[in-house]
Amino acid sequence: MATHAIRILGIDPGLRRTGWGVVTTEGTRLSFVACGCVVSTGSLTLAERLRELHDGLVDVLSRHAPDEVAVEETFVNKDAQATLKLGHARAVALLVPALAGLSVAEYATNLVKKTVVGVGHAEKAQIGAMVRVLLPKAAPDNADAADALAVAITHAQHRQARALARRVAEAAS
Repeated sequence: MATHAIRILGIDPGLRRTGWGVVTTEGTRLSFVACGCVVSTGSLTLAERLRELHDGLVDVLSRHAPDEVAVEETFVNKDAQATLKLGHARAVALLVPALAGLSVAEYATNLVKKTVVGVGHAEKAQIGAMVRVLLPKAAPDNADAADALAVAITHAQHRQARALARRVAEAAS
């Protein structure tokens, strides 16, 4: 069975820094393409910071032309205000690829950790180390970019099961 390369953009949303990572998957082969962060200016208003994230992600889509996108789900913490701001950044991360007509998958933090490291409560350093093992050419500058690559890796591992579930659901309706 012939396969073709699929380019996946992983996004780790954050208001200060939104990590992004691009990989290609062809069959079981996974390759690093690029990674980095979109940074917002802390002194700006929330709306202006969200615009910076939007513009940065539009640029990433333009430069790397992914076929599919995966976004990490929001991790709810004790600080409701911080969680709400993260939700705003996550909304931008979902909206930009959706407006570009791309398929967007979402993955829970624990599933990302379990897929990449093997345990659902892995530390940031463990994620970064495993990303470097799975993608030897990757050299993420920070944990946000490494986390985004982990999201892309997770999507590469789970995308076929998601597509099958979607086809089954469509056939049943």
